[in-house]
Parts: sequence; C-alpha cells; structure tokens
Amino acid sequence: MPLPPAPTKRAALLAPDAYSLKAAEESLDFTVPTPEPERAPPAPAVQAMRSNAPEARTPSRGRGRKTAEPATDARDQAPRTAPAALSPAAPQPNHPSQARNGQLEVPTAVAAGVSPVASNRRRNGGKSASNGPARLFVLDTNVLLHDPMSLFRFEEHDIFLPMIVLEELDGHKKGMTEVARNGRQTSRTLDALVAQQGGDMTKGLKLSATGHQSARGLLFFQTEPLDNQLPSSLPQGKADNQILGVVHALRGRHPEREVILVSKDINMRVKARALGLAAEDYQNDKTLDDGELLYAGALALPQDFWTRQSKTIESWQSGSHTFYRVSGPSVGQFYINQFVYFEAPGEPSLYARVTEIRDKTAVLKTLKDYTHLKNAVWGVTSRNREQNFALNLLMDPEVDFVTLAGTAGTGKTLMALASGLTQVLDDRRYTEIIMTRATVSVGEDIGFLPGTEEEKMGPWMGALDDNLEFLAKGDGGNAGEWGRAATNELIRSRIKVKSMNFMRGRTFMNKYVIIDEAQNLTPKQMKTLITRAGPGTKIICMGNLAQIDTPYLTEGSSGLTFAVDRFKGWPHGGHITLARGERSRLADFASEVL
Repeated sequence: MPLPPAPTKRAALLAPDAYSLKAAEESLDFTVPTPEPERAPPAPAVQAMRSNAPEARTPSRGRGRKTAEPATDARDQAPRTAPAALSPAAPQPNHPSQARNGQLEVPTAVAAGVSPVASNRRRNGGKSASNGPARLFVLDTNVLLHDPMSLFRFEEHDIFLPMIVLEELDGHKKGMTEVARNGRQTSRTLDALVAQQGGDMTKGLKLSATGHQSARGLLFFQTEPLDNQLPSSLPQGKADNQILGVVHALRGRHPEREVILVSKDINMRVKARALGLAAEDYQNDKTLDDGELLYAGALALPQDFWTRQSKTIESWQSGSHTFYRVSGPSVGQFYINQFVYFEAPGEPSLYARVTEIRDKTAVLKTLKDYTHLKNAVWGVTSRNREQNFALNLLMDPEVDFVTLAGTAGTGKTLMALASGLTQVLDDRRYTEIIMTRATVSVGEDIGFLPGTEEEKMGPWMGALDDNLEFLAKGDGGNAGEWGRAATNELIRSRIKVKSMNFMRGRTFMNKYVIIDEAQNLTPKQMKTLITRAGPGTKIICMGNLAQIDTPYLTEGSSGLTFAVDRFKGWPHGGHITLARGERSRLADFASEVL
C-alpha cells in the first residue's frame, strides 16, 4: 500500500483513515499509540511521530485537542528548579519519566545506572539525544581537584555541589602540591560565582557570570539536608556515601531530569551503578578516547596515487630536493609537516613531507636520506623508515618543536642526542643542550638524593649516560684514552641536566632542549615546559605512551598526547611515531610479547 502522507507540521496527528495500522508499522517502523478509554470530555493526548531518525519527542503543552507547538529549547519545556529547595515537579505528558496510571516510571537507562548517551558522548555535557530538561551533574571532589575549570566544561547543563564536597575542598587547600593549588583555584572560582550581582543560591548561579560564555548552565549548592534511602550497610559518615545519598535524593526529587554523578574514583562509580544511579568519568581532560587514534605523523599513499595524479601533477627541483604539487582525494588527509610515503612492488618509492596545503592541492618535498653513511648524524644513521622521518625533523632548523613517540628501543634518545650534538658542536646552531625529564619512579622511592641539582638528577639520567657512551666511543680516533677523555669532557660541557621543579619563569634562548619520558607529564606541566622556549630554541619531547608511571594519567590524558594533538599541522612543529625497535632482538621481542 502507498505510504501515508507526511504530517503538515511537527507533532501533528494523522487522520485515522490515512493508513492502516499493520502496513504503517511494517513500512515506517513506528507504533501507533492505543487510545485510552474516553473520559468526559474526551481529550486524547498529542503524540509525536517517531521515525528511525534520532529526533526527540515533543512534550505536549496541554490536554486539549490543540496540536503541541514545536519545542525550540529544552529550557522552555521544563523550567529549571532549584534541586535542593523545591518539591518534585509533576511529570509532564510524553516525557521519558511519564507517569502511567498514576505511577511514576523511571527511565530504563537511569534505573540501570548508565547514561543513555554515555557511550556516544566524547565529553561530559555533550548534547542529549532528547529535548528534555538540561542534565544535572553532581561533581565529586576529585573532579574539582583534578581540573579547577571543570565547573565550566558542561555546556548548557547544570552542576550541583553537595556540602561535603566543599568540606573536602577545604581540607585539601594547604600545601604546595598540584592538588593543593587546584583546590585553592577552585575555591577562588566558587567565591567569584557566589559574589555575582543578583545571584540567588537557592535558584542557581549563572556559570557564565565570570566570563565563561560556553558554560550556559547553573550552579546549585546544597542548601538544606536531603533525605536519602541508601542501604543501612553503607557507613553514613563516609564522604563518598554522603555524595551518593545526595545523588539518590536528587533523583527522587526531580524525576523529570537526568541526575548524573561525575567522579574520577572508579570504585565510587561502580558503587553508584550498583545502587542504580547514573555515574560517569570526567572526560574533558582526555585528549583522545582511544590511544589508537593518536596522530602518527606519517601516511601511506594509496597504490593508485600516481595514476590519479598523472594529469595534474607538477614537479620542480630546488637544490637536492624535488617538489611535487599534487591534488586529489588524498590531500584532504594531509597535515603540514606530515610525512607521506609510497611503496609498491616494481615501482620507485617516494618519501616526502607535506610543506604546503592550499585549497585542494598540496606540495610534497622529498627527504634527505639519513640511511646513507654520507649523511650520518654524529656517526648515527637511520635503520628504518620512521627513523629517517625523525632525523629529517630533528635536523631541520625551521622545525622548532618535535615530538617522538615509540616503544622501548626505537632510538628516540639516541637520535635526539646525536642531532643535538651535531647542531651544537659542528653547526653551532645552538649554544648548548638542556635535558630534563619527569622524575617519576617505577618502583619504591630510594629517598632524598645528595649533591647539587645536576648531581641529584644524575640517577634519573641513566639513558643520557648510556647514549653518550655509545656516541663518544668512536670519536677518539687514534688518540687513545686521552682523546676519548677529551671528547667526553667537551661533550659534557655542552650538556646541562636540569630539574623540572625549577623551570617556572625561565627563558631558554638558542638552546636545544630535550624532554625525556614526556608521557609522565600532565598537560599543564607540558605547557609550562614548552612556554620556556625563547628565540632560536628547539624543543624535543620523547616518550612511550605504554610506560606511564604517573598515577591518574592515561594514554588519553598524558601531556605527550596533548602536545601531539595540539601541534598537529603547525608549520614549525612535527611528530613521528617510531614503530620498529632497533635496540636488540631481545628488547624488540619483549616489547611485543610482555
């Protein structure tokens, strides 16, 4: 049978004779609601059509026969109420928490303790699939201590802070640690929000009052005791259980809203879901949801790349480099300073770097071949494709920031040191090498270390000593031990080992800075180090994202991941992920199987 005519306007009712029930359900995949028994006077509720498109139901604005008006804003449909001050509002018609036969029905997703769109939302505060009221996020203390700006990361949704969270914030504000600094910053932010003109804590404070226009929600404080019905087996004096009690009470008071607990504590999220409460991790600190999505810095060209370019390609020579101006669908995947390579049986290979992108065309520049001994860097040659890419970045004076990622034994530190020594001692491009790293222990700490700053950093710089021994072993020539000792002394005089604890306020000019084990840095620490760069300074960040030793850091929230993602496509920055280990066959095999 032919399809029924489309409604003349949104949420309009079709005439009963426009379709047959069975055919409509099979073709359009929607269910026609069964009309309730007529009451005096008869007033059927307005029903919104549901199709396969992810469109929300439109709440009815009355029980008369008039068609519901289109909902333009969730706030117009359900005005916000102060979560801790008012009694629960009556459920509205056609809302997900609609009362059936006089009994309130809790949405299935909330009853299961899972947000309906949690799996599809990269960030907390992502837009809901429904046009219902703004969500209410209850923040745990560890979220505020982890990110003081988390109050402004939830877009149009509201935030609720239990009183016990303020108590815990007060207990963490003393000291010089990162947690204490974040606690003090959060307290200052809350003070500025409370002091806004015309603010009423019982009705909610505007989060945008301090200038954060992206935060369009309201901030609610717990202004009165909330009754909850948590199991008696949970100790009531524990702070986590008190927060869970607040979430449970809010969900009971406001069944028309989705109340979600946001916490960095895994056990607390598990406990909340066991009690039937919605709980989520704080996602805004994560650069990537999956480490596999990290920008690799290199792209393999398709096998038909040259075939598609046969009519539009343009090439020219400049010095020892060849340039190609290409176009086609592959250009849309290119970034500035990204490496591209073409390898096919029986055809010449191409290894190039993207130097320009304009509209639908890109310019590729062939690379210097560091696999050949004549181009060796301080006696080091590249052993694979990715190492050749890395040396091209490290030796390019136009690239100010280089990030190298890779497993153990891929040659990150060796190539960075060899490039630094060549440009400091031979080319005189930089005055000295400054090396630092995150001092995070793998096992138990051995206590305080004696000596000066450089002597204290000595045990952490074993990788530096090992690579310098390799780089300097052949430079003595026939001079014997005296020549090697003099070479080592010269090299040591141009390398300074510094602690990250004293980097604040410094400016490095014409330095070659190496940041080792950068995967253990937070994004804030990474920003502090990179902003130390002055004129003529080059910074190299190296790390293995599979060896993160800092608590609470993951591949998605590491400072190295943060830097790679933010500098992607910058004309004076580059990244390459080293894939193949060259340390030894034992180390290479261990990286794969252990």
